[in-house]
Amino acid sequence: MDYPISRQPEFRYKTEFQSHEPEFDYLKSLEIEEKINKIRWCQTANGALFLLSTNDKTIKFWKVQEKKVKKISDMNLDPSKAVGNGSIASSSNSSSPKPCLANGGSPDRSYNYLGNDFSFPPGGLPSLRLPVVVTSQETNLMARCRRVYAHAHDYHINSISNNSDGETFISADDLRINLWNLEISNQSFNIVDVKPANMEDLTEVITSAEFHPTHCNMLAYSSSKGSIRLIDLRQSALCDSHTKLFEEPEAPGSRSFFTEIIASISDIKFAKDGRYILSRDYMTLKLWDINMDSGPVATFQVHEYLRPKLCDLYENDSIFDKFECCLSGDGLRVATGSYSNLFRVFGCAPGSTEATTMEASKNPMRRQVQTPSRPSRSLTSITRVVRRGVETPGVDANGNSFDFTTKLLHLAWHPTENSIACAAANSLYMYYA
Repeated sequence: MDYPISRQPEFRYKTEFQSHEPEFDYLKSLEIEEKINKIRWCQTANGALFLLSTNDKTIKFWKVQEKKVKKISDMNLDPSKAVGNGSIASSSNSSSPKPCLANGGSPDRSYNYLGNDFSFPPGGLPSLRLPVVVTSQETNLMARCRRVYAHAHDYHINSISNNSDGETFISADDLRINLWNLEISNQSFNIVDVKPANMEDLTEVITSAEFHPTHCNMLAYSSSKGSIRLIDLRQSALCDSHTKLFEEPEAPGSRSFFTEIIASISDIKFAKDGRYILSRDYMTLKLWDINMDSGPVATFQVHEYLRPKLCDLYENDSIFDKFECCLSGDGLRVATGSYSNLFRVFGCAPGSTEATTMEASKNPMRRQVQTPSRPSRSLTSITRVVRRGVETPGVDANGNSFDFTTKLLHLAWHPTENSIACAAANSLYMYYA
């Protein structure tokens, strides 16, 4: 990203590399896709970029660095006669095979052959100079896999999160969370295990896990029952008990067949200062204050108009889609995706009524929606309030009917700039305000 202060940023292609390849687990007769589930940036060092990437089973630690191109110079022979493997092509009149003596000599004294594609010039070389490797001013971006962390998860990895200490990270699957050291790839520590002795007693699974941005001993993980647990690694080696539990009590008389399905949290994110946690379930975004576990301090309705269509969404499995969420670096806005490649941005600062819907396309349409007056009840510095985005039933921002096959699941907010990256289908869209 490179831009002057007076204009919006311009993004240029940097590099690409293959992170994972398809694998086959012969022990379990299981095919492992190369599809990447999560990517996390790590601390930079010496001008190099470091990142963690994971597919369903294997995590890799990558180093991406600019390196100067090295070339070979000061060759004795004419480079114009060089062939693909670096050797020198023979002259045209020597293409026919020459008879050789038993000791490797040749009856033709004008040429001494070392091979079929190399010959000394008549009279030999005046002197032999070894080629020299010199570093040019050209640079190439090189990606190198530093570590591979494998064979630690029985179930598909859904989250990775690096610690603020710069030395450790966690990986989570449906039933376990493991703690790794970046420098040690053959050993991890199991810190959360929700697997029951009898799998028939299983009632919830882990859906997302995230380290606290500043306290290296704290992390949070969400579950399929709509709860978030905050744990402290200083309490015990295996964190079976939580420090705090965040969940919203179910409204009386509101239970239905779909209640537990849509309550499942698909993603959680800490605010930059670590004070708040943003969670995304199927219908809403919720903002939680870690000092108050009685309920969320703000709830944002993402697509409430889909509630009458839950049966259809269940039939086509769309109800199990996992949408991500993100917060701006200043903590004043939150964002998440929806169907028809739409994404929603809500203001979460005290007094804000911002609720914007945009479409991830080359010509996005932006609508500003005024929300109802805020309730008078106050909870700490943020009022608990429900805000809605554009809610024309069955119609998107362009007036078209909703398409549940096009969905915006992945998006990220720049940590310092006011820009959002959105992934829709096979395209990446950057929005800057």
